[in-house]
Amino acid sequence: MIKTDVLVIGGSATGLVAAMTAKSNFPDKEVTVVRKEEKVMIPCGIPYIYGSVGSSDNNILPDGGLISLGVNIVVDEVTDVDVHKKTAATKGGKTFSYEKLIMGTGSLPVVPGWLKGADKKNVYTIPKDKVYLDSFHEKLEGMKKIVVVGAGFIGVEVSDELNKIGKEVTLVEVQDTILGATFDEEFALEAQNLLSERGVNVMTGVGIEEIVGEDQATQVKLNNGTEIAVDAVILSMGYRPNTDLAARMGLGLNEFGFIKADQYRRTDTPDVFAAGDCASKVDFSTGKLSRIMLASTACTEARVAGMNLYDLCTFGTFRGTVGIYDTCIGETALGVAGLIEKTARKEGFEVVTGSFTGMDRHPGQIKDAHKQTVKLIVSKKSGVILGGEVLGGKSVGELTNALGIVIQNHMNVHDLLMMQIGTQPLLTASPAAYPMVKAAEAVEKALR
Repeated sequence: MIKTDVLVIGGSATGLVAAMTAKSNFPDKEVTVVRKEEKVMIPCGIPYIYGSVGSSDNNILPDGGLISLGVNIVVDEVTDVDVHKKTAATKGGKTFSYEKLIMGTGSLPVVPGWLKGADKKNVYTIPKDKVYLDSFHEKLEGMKKIVVVGAGFIGVEVSDELNKIGKEVTLVEVQDTILGATFDEEFALEAQNLLSERGVNVMTGVGIEEIVGEDQATQVKLNNGTEIAVDAVILSMGYRPNTDLAARMGLGLNEFGFIKADQYRRTDTPDVFAAGDCASKVDFSTGKLSRIMLASTACTEARVAGMNLYDLCTFGTFRGTVGIYDTCIGETALGVAGLIEKTARKEGFEVVTGSFTGMDRHPGQIKDAHKQTVKLIVSKKSGVILGGEVLGGKSVGELTNALGIVIQNHMNVHDLLMMQIGTQPLLTASPAAYPMVKAAEAVEKALR
């Protein structure tokens, strides 16, 4: 029996941050992470190992922070947990006893049971598994024609990366636009046009029906009758919470299969916490159950869990996921925080929107200047900002993060109008035409 005070199951972003936070807040406690992977992938960087990053070896979450704090790392797989005895057994034959347990088991790619031929050779998913991804990377050398099914962020980014290294890529999406679940139409269409211009064959409004081939995938059939010859198929059709172990433990799961967890990330079982993709969450603005799975959200939840293990930290609570996403297609980036317009209206909010397009440098003739568009979605009744969308250059990432802070703090359009900003020609938009403030002006005018 190996004794530890805090046992963390799972070694991706959730496990890393939860363990480091626990050890930092409770330095006298023994903290142990049990993970299946010898080397852990940076989740958001996975699509880029095929092009921009070059190799999975250049996309590794370093263990230095864990080691320097004195966290124990065990490469093994927890197969059984007795929540009454507070013990965990592993595939490798170890047994751990614990005081507190954090579940950070993450998520797994969805492979629809209805999809005929999904089990054939050369049909792949995009898991957070270095060995699997390296095997796929090696086999890519002899492949030319690739169909990617699903145009969420992973599908779009993988398609763009494979296109960059000379593959003939067809991206198939059943919705009317790529990224349609995350962006309003004007932003999604901009992304779709950019991806098409870069050489990806984008097919929207059509779904996959069957993967054909004797032993190996040779063709994809779509539900409009189109048939596409392939060397490989990549299924990017979403992810599901990895909660099989949690179910065996008897932890409560919500209707979407996530582990039920409160604002301190406590489950319904004493001394067991859950964070990240495997854990339930609610939308920040609507209070409804959310299916969002993001590494950034996982890290926030992991910090909350790690802070609240032994005494509740009233400022360290998880009040709901804002949902902050970014992606980049060539030199153009897109970001979103909170509710988009179509979602806000569908949820019953009466909203006013305002947009402004300017430049992210001043003057606009500066070499790396890029057009920047900001759209704000604002409650008509209160003026509170519910969401925002951004299109522009590489500064979009931090601007989207700023919008996340605005939403999380219930700021209103008048707060943005009075926002004091620092500007510098090589770094930011002009103070006289700062797109986020100018978009707020457009909303304020509409509210009047």
